[in-house]
Amino acid sequence: MPRGKIELDDDQKFALMKFRRSVHDILQPQHDDHYLLRWLRARNWNPEAAEKMLRESYMFRKQWEIDSNLLTWDPPEILKLYHPSGTSGCDKDGAPVLIIPFQGFDPIGFLNSTPKLDLIKMAGKILETNLKMAAETGENQLVVIFDMEGFDIKQYASRPAAEIAISLIQLYEANYPEILKQCLIINAPRVFSIAFNVVKRFMHGYTLSKIQIFKNEPKKWKPVLLSNISPDNLPEHYGGTLRDPDGNPRYTTVIKPGGKIPKSFYKRNIETTDFSKEYIRTVLKKGNKLILDFLVVEEGCYLRWDFRTEGHDIKFGITLKDENGVESPVVRYKRVASNQIDESGVIACQSPATYFVTFDNTYSIFRNKKLVYRVWVTPPIEKLNIIPTEYDLKELKSSLEEELIASQAKSAGVSNGNVVISESSNM
Repeated sequence: MPRGKIELDDDQKFALMKFRRSVHDILQPQHDDHYLLRWLRARNWNPEAAEKMLRESYMFRKQWEIDSNLLTWDPPEILKLYHPSGTSGCDKDGAPVLIIPFQGFDPIGFLNSTPKLDLIKMAGKILETNLKMAAETGENQLVVIFDMEGFDIKQYASRPAAEIAISLIQLYEANYPEILKQCLIINAPRVFSIAFNVVKRFMHGYTLSKIQIFKNEPKKWKPVLLSNISPDNLPEHYGGTLRDPDGNPRYTTVIKPGGKIPKSFYKRNIETTDFSKEYIRTVLKKGNKLILDFLVVEEGCYLRWDFRTEGHDIKFGITLKDENGVESPVVRYKRVASNQIDESGVIACQSPATYFVTFDNTYSIFRNKKLVYRVWVTPPIEKLNIIPTEYDLKELKSSLEEELIASQAKSAGVSNGNVVISESSNM
């Protein structure tokens, strides 16, 4: 954020003084009052809570070598080719503009092709690289554009995929408080609101206050982008003037589109559910309805659904009955065109409670409906710990040592099939 005058009341000044004194042993010369205030605000001006947060982040940065080796870390080929992101320039105040074409993020492909550690390192590298740019301009904040065009909620139907998304959010919230100047989510499809209602539980209020969501209506979101970002800092596809040498308006030489990862890159087998084997097929006769009930007894569960009909629409809705027997609508009943596009969704459940999922064909007096559906309650998603475990650190250390040996061998050169070690080598 801009380094302007800080105006604080007496209680806030005291909290800042107490906080600075308690963490003085881990502060760096660049950690001024603006930096400390980020952590205090993130913990509602509680110096003890802010100290705990900062020290945990300090350990995270130390363990992951963020202030030493991360910026020079060379990501594996799979991440270079298929990780969707890029920085197109800066806004009018100097905040880097990070663009993420979310359709190109293939969570299951990544989990099958590269260690989760590398995904976390990649996220850290992207954030740190952009924050370094922001520090050089003096803005110290970022503008992020999530392009949700083509977003498919089914990509996150498996537990491993959902967990990686949530762990990356927690990585950000635990270690980068108040660095977000503006977040624009554009081209959001109807199902995105369902997914967002789940993940926003893991976001701080400050982060949520910086988010603006736009449907697939460029006439509405382009003026908002251009009000803060000059055209020569945006790809033409987003209303700017940047394009690739071949004329591509998406500027993919800089804004990497990502994409589906070929199975030829797969190195492991992350278990995923083959939902096609669990679909139930039925015929809902004219004038009838199908009601499914689900008892939820644990906190942190989610109710998910995925269905389609053949030929004609259906009426769909969900009702909740709480422990006192009071019923209330959760997803309001309405006719949905599930014959044109598959209907998918997810809601966070309260407990204890019973959820009634209804497929209703009572309005049809002439047609039976062929229905293919899957409705289920997920187990609770435990709070994920993005601080590396001892096993993670051993794996990371081993990986770094292998990379170092490979790098030294490459720099030394190969002669007649034998590695040639130079006299200056420390090996």
